[in-house]
Amino acid sequence: MDDALLDRLGAGKYLLLTSYRKSGTPVATPVWVVRDGDALGVWTVVDSWKVKRIRARGDVLVGPCDVRGNPTGDQVPATAEIRDPATTARYRTLLARKYGLLGRLVLLGSRLRRGTKGTVGIRITL
Repeated sequence: MDDALLDRLGAGKYLLLTSYRKSGTPVATPVWVVRDGDALGVWTVVDSWKVKRIRARGDVLVGPCDVRGNPTGDQVPATAEIRDPATTARYRTLLARKYGLLGRLVLLGSRLRRGTKGTVGIRITL
């Protein structure tokens, strides 16, 4: 896929991840994002609704957005997949590097509340 698009989405502060309910209704959620080679990486709580929706249906839409989830560009079709603990740990490291002090504090709070098994990485390929 277009490397420039991956660079632009991966460099943005937030990514609008739109997954689908069983009924087909789209649900958009702003998430932190990192570049993961030829894909994008997202990190979230393991029992979140977006994880449940992605497990049931991996096709998603992604695009740039602000902190409130307001789109700042076009969304493009993509495929999302739930990743293993090693990939999730790599995403945590990349997020800490990208988001600095705030990222480290959020990751620490999450680890204290949920442990390392309470979150999961999601790999998104365009």
